[in-house]
Amino acid sequence: MSERSERTTNGGGPVLLGVRHHGPGSARAVRAALEQCRPAAVLIEGPPEADELVPLAAQEGMRPPVALLAHAQDDPGRAAFWPLAEFSPEWVAMRWALAHGVPVRFIDLPAACSLAAGDDEETADDQETTDEAAAGQEARSGAAVRVDPIGVLAEAAGYDDPERWWEDVIEHRTSGGAGADALAPFAALAEAMGALRETYGDGGHDRDPVREAHMRLRLRAARREFGDDLAVVCGAWHVPTLARRTTLTADRQLLKGLPKVRAAVTWVPWTHRRLSRRSGYGAGIASPGWYGHLFSAPDRPVERWLTKVAGLLRDEDYAVSSAHVIEAVRLAEGLATVRGRPLAGLTELDDAVRAVMGDGTDAPSSLIHDRLVVGEVLGEVPEDAPAVPLQQDIDRSRRTLRLKPEARERELELDLRKETDAGRSRLLHRLRLLGIPWGEPTRSRGSTGTFRETWRLRWEPELSVRVAEAGIWGTTVLSAATAKAASEAAGAAGLAEVTALAERCLLAELPDALPVVMQALSDRAALDADVGHLAQALPALVRSVRYGDVRGTDAAALREVATGLAERVFVGLPPACLGLDADGAAEMRGHLDATHQAVGLLGQPESERKAGGKQLRARWAGVLRAVSERDAVPGLLRGRATRLLLDDGELGEGGAERLMGLALSPATPPTEAAGWIEGFVGGGDGGMLLVHDARLLALVDGWLTGVPDAAFTDVLPLLRRTFAEYESGVRRTLGELIRRGPATAPRHPAGDAPDAAVPGFGPGLDRDRAAAVLPTLRMLLGIGQHGFDDEQPDPSRPADDSRPADDLTGART
Repeated sequence: MSERSERTTNGGGPVLLGVRHHGPGSARAVRAALEQCRPAAVLIEGPPEADELVPLAAQEGMRPPVALLAHAQDDPGRAAFWPLAEFSPEWVAMRWALAHGVPVRFIDLPAACSLAAGDDEETADDQETTDEAAAGQEARSGAAVRVDPIGVLAEAAGYDDPERWWEDVIEHRTSGGAGADALAPFAALAEAMGALRETYGDGGHDRDPVREAHMRLRLRAARREFGDDLAVVCGAWHVPTLARRTTLTADRQLLKGLPKVRAAVTWVPWTHRRLSRRSGYGAGIASPGWYGHLFSAPDRPVERWLTKVAGLLRDEDYAVSSAHVIEAVRLAEGLATVRGRPLAGLTELDDAVRAVMGDGTDAPSSLIHDRLVVGEVLGEVPEDAPAVPLQQDIDRSRRTLRLKPEARERELELDLRKETDAGRSRLLHRLRLLGIPWGEPTRSRGSTGTFRETWRLRWEPELSVRVAEAGIWGTTVLSAATAKAASEAAGAAGLAEVTALAERCLLAELPDALPVVMQALSDRAALDADVGHLAQALPALVRSVRYGDVRGTDAAALREVATGLAERVFVGLPPACLGLDADGAAEMRGHLDATHQAVGLLGQPESERKAGGKQLRARWAGVLRAVSERDAVPGLLRGRATRLLLDDGELGEGGAERLMGLALSPATPPTEAAGWIEGFVGGGDGGMLLVHDARLLALVDGWLTGVPDAAFTDVLPLLRRTFAEYESGVRRTLGELIRRGPATAPRHPAGDAPDAAVPGFGPGLDRDRAAAVLPTLRMLLGIGQHGFDDEQPDPSRPADDSRPADDLTGART
């Protein structure tokens, strides 16, 4: 150990406490060292702009994990985080200083310089940078090999796992030392890092010399202000260079000409999940929840941890008893002894849980990892912490609406008829429009009514950056969402984008933005002559009309535009269906279905409703007839148009059979006929149509049996695609009906005797079988409860007398 390093750890100068960020053993050692040294000031590796924010760490409303967020004021998307957990040495040093009235100074390179340079070098050490440009720069410069000091030391100690070595030596220490021994771990670590720096220099961390030069300048300034009685908490890698003698001129020369931006710094909540290395955080750790447990457990950490595991598994209906906990503790400690570890680590604990509580399986492992090893803790910051005005408005709104940010994903069911739920819906929709996806809409498992919404909520720390970015649009959620919607309407490239934006404005209830969006919609609709674009835009526009009606919004202007758009689709759709290839026909089928659904939702305009007319739907039915009867239209589209007409009751008696007979005639090419069948009976409900309409089934069967052998291989893929969509029960029923033979008689009115048997049905009513279900039917319908007594059989009535079906219940309906 050099003489200078010895002085800086054992008196005679600043005490340099080299740590690894986010470690419970390091945190305890720092606390013990500070208790022993009692410095006049504490210097911490971090952005100097945060000096004024240190007092907030002592407030009751501050609960780690939290992070210092720095962002460029002119470009909020350029941001960086300095996360701190309860077990972070920097956090422990800060809290100790505040508790003892000791000043705190941050000494790292200013955030103004890091953000201006797009520097994300610190991601490998202590900070997380979110700027994408910086990430790209990092990837481009990644060819330089970076030294992992922990890995080198672990290899020298004979360990093949650097994390395991560090935990055994540092993090699993249950005490931070006492008396003169409190500084011993830091002296040993400083000596080891000194040897590494002599061998590897900056180790491939190109920005470290600049950062370390600024640290030395801040250290000199602190010594002038407070004297030599200082404690410096920094990454252990930096300790040798901070102890090295350099000139003031040399350090200033390294910092000369660094670019700067105007930076703003504040505290934001953080999560254990974002402290995890899997999240991409450069200084991340594998097990934040486990480290938090090690730091907070006063004693017997293994027993306390396995008790937590048992409680979690019991909550998830695993059969775990206290005997399981006792046995798991014995096994974990035995494994640690055999493996030469000072304390059972996660590897031993996982093995013990798997063997004792998991019955030899890995079933509980994923649950334990997510809930305990990583954890779902979300920190909190005081209400008076500096924040952009938009963030303050979001906080006010969520408190009023009783919405609490949570790290764990949860579902929120909203009833829009309730004022509070409607307000929550507005807030979440406005935040999504601003690019702040706190919540994502999802399909409800219960009611699907238009007055209900289901959201999946999870607060991510990165959303704080999104809020800062969105702050350029306004100081409140309403004003910002309105301004951004108007801007997006002006810059939208296509009609579909504007219609989707109109829908979002209605959901978010932005009355001032809607006129701007409507004007943009009208302008683009007037200029766009592509039927596909119009048909693609119509459904979202019609949903907007519907949502406007549900939420009590005046959607008259929106309905007028939607009606005009629908009429333009009516005019342009038949010509657009002519001469399409297979891919074009498949795409146009989607437009056909979307327009049909939109017309059904739109209904007739107010003027037509007052007149009692149905012109809109009638015109659409005329369009479908034109498509279904034109030979130049691909069979897929003609079949689909026929099916839509049939479903709406627009085809008279025998109309579907007539069109099917023409489409499946011998003069029609087999591939065209197969396409017609796909359009007509394709989809999940097409099979039930064939099951219940024997005539249509007979026509399909007759056509299929007459397809020439040479053409059969061409139509087979189309038919397989069509019938593969049916449920297995429907396919089985169709096969049984075909096996019995085709129907030869036309359908007959109810009550008339059929001329021939219909496959799957008897020739008439079987009264004995019908009578057998009457007791159950009466119970289900509650007929006896409404005063209808069972009729007594009439001996004079012939046994085979056929009464109307509605007379079978014995009640007049």
